[in-house]
Amino acid sequence: MRPDWHLRLARPEDAEHLPAIERAAARLFKDEPELEGLDLDHTWQAEDLRRLIRKGHCLVAYIGEPLVGFIATQPFQRELHVWELSVAPAAQRLGIGAGLMRACLIDARNAGFSAVTLTTFRDIAWNGPFYAGLGFVELSDPASHSRLAEMLASEAESGLPRERRCAMIYTMG
Repeated sequence: MRPDWHLRLARPEDAEHLPAIERAAARLFKDEPELEGLDLDHTWQAEDLRRLIRKGHCLVAYIGEPLVGFIATQPFQRELHVWELSVAPAAQRLGIGAGLMRACLIDARNAGFSAVTLTTFRDIAWNGPFYAGLGFVELSDPASHSRLAEMLASEAESGLPRERRCAMIYTMG
C-alpha cells in the first residue's frame, strides 16, 4: 500500500529540514556520466530557504509528520522561478515531485504569474523529460530570455556542463 502524502505552504521553520532532503535526493546524480565532480553536499542553506519561503510560494510535502519533499521558488516580476525541487529517496516514485510541481503551477496561475521557469539537465530522465511531461518547454534560444541566459552562464561557471543544461518555461494559458 502506498502511503498518503500531503502538500502545504512551506513555513520558515521547515527550512532547517530541507537541505537534508536536497542532499539525499542529489545522491541520484552520483552515477551520472560527466557529473563525477559535482559537489553533492552543496545544498541550499536554511537561511536562504527561509528568505524564499517568506515570499509565499514554496511548498513542502509530508507523510505523517516528516517532510519528504519541497519546491523552492522565487518571483521575478511576472514569472515564478523554480530553484529546487527535491524528494527524499524513500518517498520517490509516489508522485510527490509531480504533485509539488502541479501545485506550484496552480499557485503561480492563481497569483497572476505569466510563467514558471527553471533550469535543469536536459538529458536526465527525472529532469528535462520529467518537466516536459508536465508541460514545460525548453527554450530553443536561451539568449532570448536574459535572466535565464544569465542563470545558465552562472551554472556553467560553477562547473555544471553547459551542453547538458537547459532553461525551460511553462507559460500560463
